[in-house]
Amino acid sequence: MPVTQFDTKEKYRYQNGFDSHLESEAIKGALPIGQNSPQKPPYGLYAEKLSGTAFTAPRHENKQTWLYRILPSCAHPPYQPSPSPPASSDDADATAQWAKGEKLHYIPNQLRWDPFDHDESKHLDFVSGLRLVAGAGDPVVKQGLGMFVYAAGRSMDDKSAFYSADGDLLIVAQEGDLDIRTEFGWLLVRPMEIAVIPRGVKYQVHLPSGPVRGYALELYQGHFVLPELGPIGSNGLANPRDFQPPVACFSEDCGATASEGGGRYTVTVKFNNALFQTEQAHTPFDVVAWHGNYYPFKYDLGRFNTIGTISYDHPDPSIFTVLSAPSSVAGTAVADFVIFPPRWLVGEDTFRPPYYHRNTMSEFMGLIKGGYDAKRGGSGGFVPGGASLHNVMSGHGPDAASHEGAREAELKPVKVGEGSCAFMFESSLMMGVSEWGLRTCKKVQEGYSEESWGGVVTHWKRPEDKEVRSHLLE
Repeated sequence: MPVTQFDTKEKYRYQNGFDSHLESEAIKGALPIGQNSPQKPPYGLYAEKLSGTAFTAPRHENKQTWLYRILPSCAHPPYQPSPSPPASSDDADATAQWAKGEKLHYIPNQLRWDPFDHDESKHLDFVSGLRLVAGAGDPVVKQGLGMFVYAAGRSMDDKSAFYSADGDLLIVAQEGDLDIRTEFGWLLVRPMEIAVIPRGVKYQVHLPSGPVRGYALELYQGHFVLPELGPIGSNGLANPRDFQPPVACFSEDCGATASEGGGRYTVTVKFNNALFQTEQAHTPFDVVAWHGNYYPFKYDLGRFNTIGTISYDHPDPSIFTVLSAPSSVAGTAVADFVIFPPRWLVGEDTFRPPYYHRNTMSEFMGLIKGGYDAKRGGSGGFVPGGASLHNVMSGHGPDAASHEGAREAELKPVKVGEGSCAFMFESSLMMGVSEWGLRTCKKVQEGYSEESWGGVVTHWKRPEDKEVRSHLLE
């Protein structure tokens, strides 16, 4: 069945489509007809344009949405640097990631992490529970990306909101449900679902099933698109109809006017990797209607249509790309989001796990559930909630035990990954590892490379009566 069977039942309605021009109204007649900004929008609403690209971006790349809200977003006091959290060592480490200019460590070694704790994150919400693990580039010039993990034990306050001016956030839920209220409406994001919150969109995260843990990628550059299908044809991989944007839902808490002060709702913004806050009298979630192609959405990874060989050899993992953020170089991505779901392997005379590889791209992998067919699990292995990073040109591939098993396996049709799903954030950029990711989290598996490949067996046998051809001219 091409859908995931979730433990938590869906409770919201959605629209369907990727990069489609959609419209939604919580009250009939709230959307103006035939124009975007009438002199007096319906019901006394304010028209506000949210632009995800420059006005003059090519039509096929232009991202914008018109919002019809009770009060405009500009009605707030000035933002101030966010106050520091309580002075405990854990919280101090947590805020270090937001400091502009934090040193990143650029190293060629293969890295793997044990599952990131959430037991120590009971007092954190989604925003304060984000941890930068690796990244490259600079949000100031809108280039690059950041790779995060998150762990949280409490919901954000009902009178709070967060947005990032730095980039679009792709969230990969690994444990626990995220009930996300956005300006556009609600998204319920469960393990085996992902969500994308575009740059500038305000949201609030609730935890209806208890503590949560997962991964996130913040894209400073451009926006995610569906990969081109080329000779595959017009269907396959992630299909546009399976992406689910929300329907409009609003609150009427207008509060006092901006001139009268107030300060009941706290809005936090991530701006050049620093946090700023303001307090305003009215709710940020007052959008009664909207239309456009710039909006948050979610996607069920169980709907991904995998493509593979039916003859021989192992196709490149790019055939598992769900979303891509292209760079200016054709065929090269700032970020690809790739998954390895349950799939059939049938290749003849083929080593079926991922081949040994050195890549010009950086590969950050995580495991949502189950096991991964190219790595051992269990204590000290690659397990759900953990991660690995194979940086630019760092050799990697199946560990020794996985290789030997695959080398001797009977080559009959087999379905791998039952009950499992791994994913990869892949980037053409060289990744720097944060101080938190390298040392503070204390989750790096020392000896990962030696344990994985130190025991690789030499199978080389020199043929008898065969001379080695000289490389010298006669």
